[in-house]
Amino acid sequence: MNTIILCGGKGTRLSEETDVRPKPMIEVGDRPILWHIMNHYASFGFKDFYLALGYKQEYIKDYFMRFYSTDSDFRIDLSSGKVEHFNSGPCDWRVNLIDTGNDSLTGGRILRMRDHLYKEGTFMLTYGDGVSNV
Repeated sequence: MNTIILCGGKGTRLSEETDVRPKPMIEVGDRPILWHIMNHYASFGFKDFYLALGYKQEYIKDYFMRFYSTDSDFRIDLSSGKVEHFNSGPCDWRVNLIDTGNDSLTGGRILRMRDHLYKEGTFMLTYGDGVSNV
């Protein structure tokens, strides 16, 4: 089952943090809130993520583009550009990063995800700025 995580809001109540990065990327411990949310869902078998991006989306895209290089040891063959990771970590997630507009509201973000989710129908949905184990 797919999981949509809404990651596009501006986070104005945390402006001292969100002037620099989007709210889902504020760190708790040594990882962003977003990672903790995804890890929690993955612990229940939900590993197909669709991130509805907006405000400062380049920060989130960059995080996932560099995910394995920052979380593992690797070797680069500078002549070919080939990268080999030695210990790529336990994450077997599939992460889809979808631009849903800078100023979209919640309903608009979900609507913009429809073309990516039409095959399964049922999906999980959560906000990208809070995690709990209730």
